[in-house]
Amino acid sequence: MNKLDQLKKMTVIVSDTGEFEEIKKYHPTDATTNPSLILAASSKPEYQFLIEEAVVHGQKKGKSKDAQLTLAMDKVFVNFGLEILKIIPGRVSTEVDARLSFDVQGSVAKARHLIELYEAAGIDRKRILIKLASTWEGMKAAEILEKENIHCNMTLLFNLAQAIGCAEAKATLISPFVGRILDWYKKNEGKESYPPAEDPGVISVTHIYNYYKKMGYPTQIMGASFRNIDEILELAGCDFLTIAPKLLDELQKAEGDVSRKLSCEAAKKADIQKINVDEKTFRLMLCNDAMASDKLYEGIRTFSKDIIKLQQLLSSRI
Repeated sequence: MNKLDQLKKMTVIVSDTGEFEEIKKYHPTDATTNPSLILAASSKPEYQFLIEEAVVHGQKKGKSKDAQLTLAMDKVFVNFGLEILKIIPGRVSTEVDARLSFDVQGSVAKARHLIELYEAAGIDRKRILIKLASTWEGMKAAEILEKENIHCNMTLLFNLAQAIGCAEAKATLISPFVGRILDWYKKNEGKESYPPAEDPGVISVTHIYNYYKKMGYPTQIMGASFRNIDEILELAGCDFLTIAPKLLDELQKAEGDVSRKLSCEAAKKADIQKINVDEKTFRLMLCNDAMASDKLYEGIRTFSKDIIKLQQLLSSRI
């Protein structure tokens, strides 16, 4: 049995791509998208029908060009999600505009609209995860949405303060970014690599996993943004792992035993104390964590830039 098949026995595997043919190859349960993935896919000829349909939708529903563009943008994200849902048995994650990362009501309104579009297409909201940045405002938005049975996937998550805040908001799922944590430490510590068990991203997610299971939080943990398969295998047993097609392919071709690294039983025995995270504590813990601060704001900027590029592509067609 290859390593991917063994991993599937311990962890729910999620495909991290906006490209349908790649998803079909690996039979994941769920799939995630983000603005950067959608932008990359939208430039390919085989996905132009989704762009064109979104433009037509915007033109029909919007009174001004700005309104048409906003509606078309939302429809593009939902169109990709709808196609992905034809392939997978589980859920797809669709991201709220990163420029709303510090806007509670704006995030809530956008999430509600995305869900309306999915439901208008006959998709139950149980099959959708709305992705929000793990800012204080993103967590407050999630708290509101979860009460409406709009389930949230908290993204751009880099430290324990963010993880605790998301769990206290009763978010359905968090996506700690393993590889981006590694990137930061390699750059700032001047190292070429780390042994898998000493990878800073692996250590961070392991700590979050153990904290959640010790405290009994129902929020699920989905390791994300991997740089190599060693990081993935060090988190075998995590609730979910979202993996890019290139690494899924490596796992599928790799032979050898895969051992469970994370377990609820071990976590419950860990010596971990509860941390109360209110807004002041959250902001101070984030401020004192240079890596988490840097990567959170960098991620918001990057996703925002890609949204603007996608808007420009759509604007040229309206």
